[in-house]
Amino acid sequence: MIDLRLLREDPDAVRASQRARNESESRVDDLLRADEERRAAVQRFEAVRGEQKLLGKQVSSAKGDERAALLARTKELSAEVKAAEAAANEAEQALRKAHMAVSNLVEEGAPPGGEDDYVVLREVGTKPDLANPRDHLEISEALRAVDMERGAKVSGSRFYFLIGVGALLENALLQLAIAQAVEYDFTPVIPPVLVKPESMEGTGYLGAHASEVYRLEADDLFLVGTSEVALAAFHTGEILDLDGPIRYAGSSSCFRREAGSHGKDVRGIMRVHQFNKVEMFSFCRPEEARDEHRRLLAWEEEMLAKVEIPYRVIDTAAGDLGSSAARKFDCEAWVPSQGRYREVTSTSNCTTFQARRLNIRYRDADGRTQTVATLNGTLATTRWLIPILENHQQADGSVRVPKALQPYLGGRDVLEPA
Repeated sequence: MIDLRLLREDPDAVRASQRARNESESRVDDLLRADEERRAAVQRFEAVRGEQKLLGKQVSSAKGDERAALLARTKELSAEVKAAEAAANEAEQALRKAHMAVSNLVEEGAPPGGEDDYVVLREVGTKPDLANPRDHLEISEALRAVDMERGAKVSGSRFYFLIGVGALLENALLQLAIAQAVEYDFTPVIPPVLVKPESMEGTGYLGAHASEVYRLEADDLFLVGTSEVALAAFHTGEILDLDGPIRYAGSSSCFRREAGSHGKDVRGIMRVHQFNKVEMFSFCRPEEARDEHRRLLAWEEEMLAKVEIPYRVIDTAAGDLGSSAARKFDCEAWVPSQGRYREVTSTSNCTTFQARRLNIRYRDADGRTQTVATLNGTLATTRWLIPILENHQQADGSVRVPKALQPYLGGRDVLEPA
């Protein structure tokens, strides 16, 4: 949720952010109105309750007609207090609903526009010179690394088995990511993959992305699409000791329904329902968030350099940001068989938006509680196997193993066709 003080002081800034996102400005007016109505309802409740308490004290010392009149008024006030309390609760609920409908304030400098209006910040690495590059599925099948047919037989479309060197390669990648995270003082975490609705709502995944989430209705639990959800909710309701950023690296399976993506990237493991991922997550003071965001991006780029694949970094346009993100940078790896870059990492600065929903705070220098900032970033995921296999393919059908991954594959430097 956005800061209501900012809304009251500068509603035009919030309206401008909504315009940049191509979202309704009327939601800002709805929130302003709900905020005013809630404050008025609370003031009314406190006023009648205060009068009720005062009369209660006067009744004890009054006598005769005065006491009778006070008792009659006290009875009237009891009904008024109940009605005022109910109105205040209703106004509070209306405020929360309106508050939840307004997305995070877009960070100054984010490109305007929609999905195709990103800005390329840099391209890194040399694209391999491959006359007729095979795609990752053809390579994987030759290596007996992926079995899509049996995945579909067992679980349905967009499921798969990683087998043999495929399983080893993914485990190597995830281990390399965790090792790097630990090197930079991230605490490794294996979080739950089933979370409560309030955790999903707190991180902003029950809004526009609700259709992409798997829900277990019998238990009222959700399968996470990213460990960001569990990591963000880890400190729900807590006051943190923030001498510096608190960083976690979550390793988990992730699940996405991929609703609305029928017919897109159906070949291979580009867009699937289940995958594994190492996710960086950081809690920090709001004034540190921009610098922390650049650090997360730098760590993502370090991982891409280790697996020796060419990539580019893009600054995502405001209209393509998720509701929680104020700014987002993506790294896109070169995929030779497609002749284009495809997203493999994303890092978002969510400022205080998620923590305000989850009530995660810290104490400032004066001892007052303030809302923390949260940030996230992908450090490795199953999709990385695609550019690794394609960029390191060799003419004889084998695949060269990047040096950084070799220690996690028993020193193996080449994957040979089965």
